[in-house]
Amino acid sequence: QVQLVESGGGLVQAGGSLRLSCAASGRTFSKYVMGWFRQAPGKEREFVTAISWNSPSTYYADSVKGRFTISRDNAKNTVYLQMNSLKPEDTAVYYCAARNSIVLATTPSQYDYWGQGTQVTVSS
Repeated sequence: QVQLVESGGGLVQAGGSLRLSCAASGRTFSKYVMGWFRQAPGKEREFVTAISWNSPSTYYADSVKGRFTISRDNAKNTVYLQMNSLKPEDTAVYYCAARNSIVLATTPSQYDYWGQGTQVTVSS
């Protein structure tokens, strides 16, 4: 069992930056693929990025590539999402997710555990 708690969301102006954190409980955190998803009002939950358990493999949605960076610290059971050059269209609730697999995945149904989400609002 893995429990996930996100933090770091907030209100920021376009062009600004935020760093989200996701603290995980569970002794096998280091073996999980970790992902970030987001959901805007009236839209489906969409993939943002994912990272493998040993960090050399990452994958990004085209919409955030070059602006967002995912990283993890297995010693702290924490995964991070550094978001730079934020745009109003990045406004959404951001969710952290864990997948009990070594294979990266991009669809919500492929993830086993979810956090409660943190709101990110980017003003124009």
